[in-house]
Formats: sequence, C-alpha cells, structure tokens
Amino acid sequence: MKRRQFLTSTAAALAGAKLTLAKTMGNRRYRAAVIGHTGRGDYGHDWDIAFNHFDFIDVVAVADPDDEGRTKALSRIGTGKGYRDYKEMLEKEQPQLVAITPRWVDQRVEMVTAAAQTGAHIMLEKPFAQSLVQADAMVRVVEENGVKMQVGLPTAVLPSTKRILKMIQDGEIGVLQEIRARGKEDRRAGGEDLMVLGPHLMHLIRMTAGDPKWVFAHVTKGNQELHPDHIHQSPEQLGPIAGDQVAAMFYLNDGLHAYFGSKANDVKGGPRFGTYFYGSKGIIYLPTMSRLSHGGEAILRSQDWHSGSWELIELRANEQIRLEELNTLMVADLLQAIEEDRDPIVSARDGRWTIEMIMSAYQSQKIGSPVTFPLKNRSHPLEKL
Repeated sequence: MKRRQFLTSTAAALAGAKLTLAKTMGNRRYRAAVIGHTGRGDYGHDWDIAFNHFDFIDVVAVADPDDEGRTKALSRIGTGKGYRDYKEMLEKEQPQLVAITPRWVDQRVEMVTAAAQTGAHIMLEKPFAQSLVQADAMVRVVEENGVKMQVGLPTAVLPSTKRILKMIQDGEIGVLQEIRARGKEDRRAGGEDLMVLGPHLMHLIRMTAGDPKWVFAHVTKGNQELHPDHIHQSPEQLGPIAGDQVAAMFYLNDGLHAYFGSKANDVKGGPRFGTYFYGSKGIIYLPTMSRLSHGGEAILRSQDWHSGSWELIELRANEQIRLEELNTLMVADLLQAIEEDRDPIVSARDGRWTIEMIMSAYQSQKIGSPVTFPLKNRSHPLEKL
C-alpha cells in the first residue's frame, strides 16, 4: 500500500471512531491532563499526545517535575500550563481525563490513586503494576471511585487483531488446539521480557480463550534453577525480576492450553515476537505491534501444520494503522466506555490479569508445581525466593 493510500485509510478509521462518539456525546467536552516524569519513564509510547486528535478534548495541563522535559511536553501537546507536582495539577485543574504516561512503574499506585480520587477517568501506560498487591490496590481505588481505566495494550484494539480473532471464531483453522506466544527475546529476554512485553501476549490469550485456570512454569538463569542471587531490578523499576528463560503453560478451557516463551539467544530484535494459533485445519500467526504499517499476519491452511505454503493475510485499507493513531483508538474506546458505562477494551481488571499471569510463572517455579487462579498468595513470589 502506498503512503498516501495508507494515510487515507488510517484517517478513515479514526473518522469512523470519532463519528461514533459524536453521535453519543452531543455537545459535551472533556478536560484532560497529562502526567509524565522525564528521566523516570518519560511519556511512554507517545501517550502524552493521544488526546490531541479529538476536537472535544481540551488538554489543560501537564505535570512533570523535570523543567526541561515539561517544557518539551507542553510544546508537543500544545498547552501552556505546566506543573511540577501532579497532585497540585489534579487539585487545581479537576480534569475528567488523565493520561498516566511514564513507562516506569514505581510511582504507578500513587498516580492512579490521586487521579481516581479526583474523579478522573484514566489512560494508563503498561505494565500495569510491579506486583499483585499494587494491582489489587489500583483496581480497588478505580472501582471505589467509579472511574474507568484503559490500560495501554493497543494490540487489543488493533484492527488486524480483531480480524484474526474473528477468523478463529469462524473456524478458518478448524477447532483451536493450542496457542503459542513468544516474547520479543531481545536483550531483555526472560524475566524482563515477561514483564515489559508479556502483558500484550497475556491479554491476547485471554481475549482469545478466556481466563486461565492454572499455570505450570519453568524459569531459569543460565540453565540454572532460580535462586536469590538471580533476582535484580530492571532499569525501568519493574519490581523484582529474574531469569533469562521463561516457559509457561496455561490451561484455559475445554482442554485448550496456551504457552508463553522467552529465552536469551543469538538472534536479537524480536523477529518471533507474536502469537501462533494452532487449529485442527491450520495455523494463524499474529505479530505483536512490530508490523503495524505493513502487516505480517499469515495463515497456513494445513491439517498437518507443515505441508503447503504460508499465505500473507492481506490487510484491508481500514486495517492499516500507525502507532500514534492506534493510541487514539484506545482513547476513543475509553471515551465510548464512559459514554456507554461499560468496561474499556483493556480495563483495570484486565490489567491486573496480566500481572497475575506474570507473577504465576514465578510462583510456579518457586513451588515446583502448577498454581491455580486466582493466586491465593498476592505477595511478589521473588520477595522470598
């Protein structure tokens, strides 16, 4: 697809989302604010500008304790009001929408709590939390204050994802036999990959086949079973992480299993980052976030899973999209959820599930056997390995 055609199709997809909102919103407007922290997670994956595509959203302020970073953010967002303290901003500006954008997770609970208690609906960068204790606290504060939260896992709203899931539901690869997901397996392969990029895959597994019932996992470092010397903090303050290889098997429903794997290896850059859906009549491959503009989705129509040729699934015009527009679709879904009083496509409870599935891998490794959901022990499994 040529660039002009691509931009036209992307604009059409966004126009459709905005038109749907316009029909339900009437003349209402939203006040929005952005929380970032330059040098401690910055503004995530461009979530600071995700509100900019909506004429009925007024971004009234930005909070960032770093003066230079705040000035740059104000320029990107197009508003002139900045604060060093996000709590002061929330108190004075009383926004109805707040984007909590830092990639680092160490301030996540405090930021979410402050926004929810202000009554603001929240757009939240992933990962959701450092631990299940934190995840539980955020779900609780969001629900007690009656606000909506959209967690930044845009694979969920990707048009090609929706199409692939419909193909599976319509039986194009027969009866689903198993799901296999690979992490990005770059320099972060293993535990860091599980925490940073695993949430995309965990949520997709649940979108496809529902909540898991149990997990059995093996986590190692240099082919050694985990021990306390392997535990460390990541540069992005994700909480304790460990291992350069993770292999986890989740039991879902009706005999269906899903597998997650990430292993340090000699090939970097994430060429396998995605999910394979194995059916009785073929296989579908769905890449994760890395091929937004030119596809990569493919199908093998073969009962034996190896004969025949892979066919690229040709993306339609309205399925071609860029990252910044994808963020906008996530905001559009949050707004629609507010208007319809429903859960967003990746709600706070969905975000918590991604952390629960991640923590379960460590918990299973720790006790050497399967563990069931929900996890009874909500503390971080690596805190007392």
